[in-house]
Amino acid sequence: MASEVHNAHVESLALREQFDTEEQQKDASTLGMWIFLITEIMFFGGMFAAYTIYRSAYPTVFAIASSSLNVTVGAINTCVLLLSSFTMVMAVRAGQLGQRKMIVFFLILTLVFGCVFLGVKAYEWTEKYEEHHMPGQAAFHLEGTPLQGPAKIFFSLYFAMTGLHAAHMVVGVGLLSVIIFQTMKGKFSADYYTPIDISGLYWHFVDVVWIFLYPLLYLIDRHLPK
Repeated sequence: MASEVHNAHVESLALREQFDTEEQQKDASTLGMWIFLITEIMFFGGMFAAYTIYRSAYPTVFAIASSSLNVTVGAINTCVLLLSSFTMVMAVRAGQLGQRKMIVFFLILTLVFGCVFLGVKAYEWTEKYEEHHMPGQAAFHLEGTPLQGPAKIFFSLYFAMTGLHAAHMVVGVGLLSVIIFQTMKGKFSADYYTPIDISGLYWHFVDVVWIFLYPLLYLIDRHLPK
C-alpha cells in the first residue's frame, strides 16, 4: 500500500501541467531529444565534411599524421565507451523495472567509464603536446613530411573533433550525476523513468560519434604503401 502511494506521488510530481498523460509527456520528451540530436549531427557533420575535404586534398600527409596517433590508447577508449553504452542500457532497463538500487549501480558504472574515457583522452593530449604536435606550438613538427601546413590542419581537426566530443562527454557526466542524485531521492519508478531514458539516448549518441571518429582519425590509411 505504501509503495502504491509513493508511486502515485512520484507520478503526480513528474507530470507537468501542459501534458494530459505521462505517455504524452514521455513522447514529447523523446521527440525533443531526437530533434536536439539531429542538430548535433549537423554540427559534427560540418567537421566530418571539413575532415573529408582536407584528407582528399592531402592524403599522404594525413596518413602520416594519423600514424603518429596512439592507436592502442584510442582502442582502449573505444572499448571503454562500448562498455559504458552497455551499462547505460542496463540502467534504463532497471528504470523500466523500478529497481532503484540497480539504476544507481549501473549509472555509477557508466559515470566511471565516462571519467575513465576523459582521463585517457587527457593523457593522449598530453602525449601529443610533448611530441610537439599541437598546432599552436612554436616547435610544432611532424616527422616524415616537409608539408607542415597540412599537418597542422590534421591536428587542428583532431583536437577540434576530439575536444568537441570530450565536451559532450563532460555534459553527459553532469547529466548522469544529476540523475543518480534524483534516483537516490526516489524520484523515479517503473511508471516514470523518462529522464533516465532520455539521458541514455544522449549518451549513446556521444558513443556513436566516437565510433566514427576512431577509424577516421586513427585507422584509415594508417600504413602507407612502400
